[in-house]
Amino acid sequence: MSAVLAAASLREIFMALPPSAPLPNAVDAAPPPPGALTPRAQGGARVVLVLALAALGLWVLHPFLPALAWAVILAIALGPLYARAERRWPPGRHNLLLPSLFTLAVALVFLLPLVVLGIEAAREAHDVVALARSAEQTGLPVPEFLSHIPFGAQASAWWAANLSHPKAGAELLQHLDKSTAIGLSRSLGAQIVRRVVLFGFSLVALFFLFRDRALVTRQVLTAIVRLFGPRGERVARQMVASVHGTVDGLVLVGLGEGVLLGIVYFFAGVPHPVLLGALTAIAAMIPFGAPLVFGAAALVLLAGGSVVPAVIVVVAGFVVTFVADHFVRPALIGGTTQLPFLWVLLGILGGVETFGLLGLFLGPAVMAALILLWREFTGGEGASHAP
Repeated sequence: MSAVLAAASLREIFMALPPSAPLPNAVDAAPPPPGALTPRAQGGARVVLVLALAALGLWVLHPFLPALAWAVILAIALGPLYARAERRWPPGRHNLLLPSLFTLAVALVFLLPLVVLGIEAAREAHDVVALARSAEQTGLPVPEFLSHIPFGAQASAWWAANLSHPKAGAELLQHLDKSTAIGLSRSLGAQIVRRVVLFGFSLVALFFLFRDRALVTRQVLTAIVRLFGPRGERVARQMVASVHGTVDGLVLVGLGEGVLLGIVYFFAGVPHPVLLGALTAIAAMIPFGAPLVFGAAALVLLAGGSVVPAVIVVVAGFVVTFVADHFVRPALIGGTTQLPFLWVLLGILGGVETFGLLGLFLGPAVMAALILLWREFTGGEGASHAP
């Protein structure tokens, strides 16, 4: 009974307090300890701590940053397709299966060409070894195509005098001694293992980006808006659009060039037209890269004495690449990124020079962000939509 009366009296005391009177707080009332930093200094210390932790995290992750960047680019490029599949997928069943299927599809797209290339290389290895042994015993015979080119007689005479005897073949092959071959094999093996590990990490990161796509997108946009405001969100969306445009303008157009020129290789009689078509598609993703492949195909035909098919391959290659580089790519990339194709080209070439293959996508994205900021700075908010 006494406990009930005590509780009632305490309740009356608290009810009698004025609404504006705050309850005492021992933490707030306690004075700061001696030597404590001011609130402004504490804020600066927190900034330094965040920057130090960010730098330490980048230093720890720097071997895997290219793989993580590839995962982000692939997730952005395949984002619309994944969203469409996600809408058609049964509700509640895409947490693991759908990201796994997309990740597996990406892995097959990259691995199948490498498997085909390895099989073709294994088939050609026997012929290469036989050619090396023949060159060591009898020298290198004079190619037939030398007689069909200007100054062919002089070139044939030089070849016969310097490369068509056994001593010349042995001199050429002595540079590939056992120690050199072992060193090259070890270096190549180490590079292959490293690339496989990075590729596996990219696939793992891509799976989680697919699975948590909505959460990651929401968190990134929230962080950008809090740090940079609405203008930062516009820049981020423009960079994403540039990645989409680069994928359409480089990857898809490059694949189209590879298919068309692969058909030309087949009818022109180029050896291994499918393999050369795949190499052409990969090279065509880099501006001015396709001529290296179809030029090599033409030289192979010319070496076999097929002059007319070699000319056809060169003419068809230049026609296809001219149309793709001057009409199709500017429309796809420039229309999506709202950039003049000159800046897109400079971004691609500079990005490849700086970041390697990652620069194919990072270069245009950076240029798109810079051009957007420049237009807003010089022309106001509406300038971001100017052509």
